[in-house]
Amino acid sequence: MTSLDKPTEHTEDTEHDNRAVTEAALFEAFGGVRGMIETVLPGLLFVTIYTINKDLHLSALAALGVSVLLVVVRLAMRDTVKHAFSGVFGVAFGVVFAMMTGEAKDFYLPGMLYTLGLALAYIITTLAGVPLIGVMLGPVFKENLSWRTRNPGRKKAYAKASWAWGLILLAKCAILFPLYWWADTTQLGWVLVTLKIPPFLLAVWLTWVFLAKAPPPIDVFAEMEAEEKRQEAEAARSAE
Repeated sequence: MTSLDKPTEHTEDTEHDNRAVTEAALFEAFGGVRGMIETVLPGLLFVTIYTINKDLHLSALAALGVSVLLVVVRLAMRDTVKHAFSGVFGVAFGVVFAMMTGEAKDFYLPGMLYTLGLALAYIITTLAGVPLIGVMLGPVFKENLSWRTRNPGRKKAYAKASWAWGLILLAKCAILFPLYWWADTTQLGWVLVTLKIPPFLLAVWLTWVFLAKAPPPIDVFAEMEAEEKRQEAEAARSAE
């Protein structure tokens, strides 16, 4: 090994570590495979039952029931329930809305409005200089909002990722809202289920690409711990 090889290997190791940390953080933040299943299953059950018997009440209650069951399973396994709970609330809003209007198609409307609102939030926060994906992932990477002022490379990566999320979700809305008006419930339901995972995976992959190439996060928690130890050491020296 020559002296010229060492910096290259060190850089490669750093990039590999950065990619590994990014993958782990994204997996934690977005729930991984299990989180995707919990997102898709209630809607899939609703549209399947409704396609078979056109029974709004049975379809809605079945979707709500499986959402609650997923939370119970998470609680029994003492696992994080944030993804399952978000699924329960989303399904519950859809059930209430559909029951109030009597239109099975309205089961999907709250989720569609949430998707539209989230798309706009990604775009608006990026234009405001505080990309939403950075706000969401900052605590996961233990950097909080340090990237805003201390790590411009990561801020740029978060901005790119937020633009990706916003535009992908807007494209999804551009497909779903016309179908809400023109298609029947089963057609809308199956298209919506089909569009649950692919746009999500594309957005997550683009986020990984942008962040894996960005500078590593600044661990503000480690900095705070180091500062506390320094102050304790100074206090001990002063006491002596």
